[in-house]
Amino acid sequence: TKKPQCQYFYFLSKYCTYIYLMLKTPFALLKDITFDLRDVVFVIQSQRNSFHVRQAEKLRKDLLLQTQALQESPPVILLLHTLSDNEGDWSILPLLPNLSSQFGKNSSWIMFLEEDTRVKLQKLHEVLKKFDRRKVRTFHIIRYFCFPHVQKVLSLLNKIQIEPLMVALYIWEDRKGPRLTGVPELCTIPEHNPRAQYCATTVSSQSPLCGQPVKSDNIFVAVKTCKKFHSDRETQRSPLTKELHCYLFIQNTLNCHCGKTFAILRRFLSNHVPNTDWLLIVDDDTLISLPRLQALLSCYDSSEPVCLGERYGYGLGQGGYSYITGGGGMVFSREAVVQLLASGCKCYSNDAPDDMVLGMCLNALRVPVTHSPLFHQARPEDYAKEFLAHQTPISFHKHWNIDPIAVFNKWLKDDKHTEGLQKNTKDEL
Repeated sequence: TKKPQCQYFYFLSKYCTYIYLMLKTPFALLKDITFDLRDVVFVIQSQRNSFHVRQAEKLRKDLLLQTQALQESPPVILLLHTLSDNEGDWSILPLLPNLSSQFGKNSSWIMFLEEDTRVKLQKLHEVLKKFDRRKVRTFHIIRYFCFPHVQKVLSLLNKIQIEPLMVALYIWEDRKGPRLTGVPELCTIPEHNPRAQYCATTVSSQSPLCGQPVKSDNIFVAVKTCKKFHSDRETQRSPLTKELHCYLFIQNTLNCHCGKTFAILRRFLSNHVPNTDWLLIVDDDTLISLPRLQALLSCYDSSEPVCLGERYGYGLGQGGYSYITGGGGMVFSREAVVQLLASGCKCYSNDAPDDMVLGMCLNALRVPVTHSPLFHQARPEDYAKEFLAHQTPISFHKHWNIDPIAVFNKWLKDDKHTEGLQKNTKDEL
């Protein structure tokens, strides 16, 4: 299929492009420029996990209530996880051909929404009316994402897939792509920001909390490390080991990530450690707020096979798989670990990439990988400040060229988001 000519709306920051993805299809035969909400197909980027299904349904209900208040006919609202069994649909590009064929003749726009996107339909209506669809026969792609080093990632285009990155490269097209058109009403500021009154879209700034936070003694923390780093990196963690079920897996090797991780999984289910509902596996240079993780886990059912963290993908367009990137922290429910080990999943070598091996096994089991943008594979400085502005982050990764204690105190220290949790514990990794 010939790649369509494209034009894009965007919100540009210093290091990152934030956009909402929308699709404009050809309307050569239109005789007027009237517009109503039935011209828009909303795709909520839902996930299969029960908590995220509920979040997506809340957004869907809100859109329908706004439509009713405006006395408009309801638009099509789709939940992404129900559209197909294709594992790669979350990365956007594999989904576009199907959406184009299904809605290309009857809809003007397709708008992708995160679960925490807040939409003001009246304002959106005003924004989209500005564009004459009789003259514009293009794709408009608007969704937020970040890609700080485009040149370095081109070689990974057909392998490692991070949804925003893939859309960004599709637009960029080796610097030959179409120019972007700024639409300031499509905002990434929090919904309660005073400037949000001018926005058609905003984001929720609330930290996830669905009841009482999970108790710290119900999370088993496993730190992958080796003797080389034990004297410096692990001394920063000494208070943690007194308060939590914490297991330091130390081998005198820098590699063997997969071997270490599967030893942790087996240990977690053994009688040698306390029985807990949750397992957290981190690297020895992962920075993480345990109180915020405790609050987040209140939204998940430990009786379900939950695998939670920052999601990446490998070869999704060619039958690949998703996985939780290890540096930001990998969270597993006990049920997920039971199913993984019962399946016979194992490392093809001790030094294999553990997160990717787990991703392959979870894909074979059809256990969903659940994404949370609050986990981060990189350091805070590697992200645009606008990207982090509306988050209450849970983790960052790497001690390279930073003071990890200073980073923790600035980004992850206990604050108003973790009120009600124990304040006398210095929860850091």
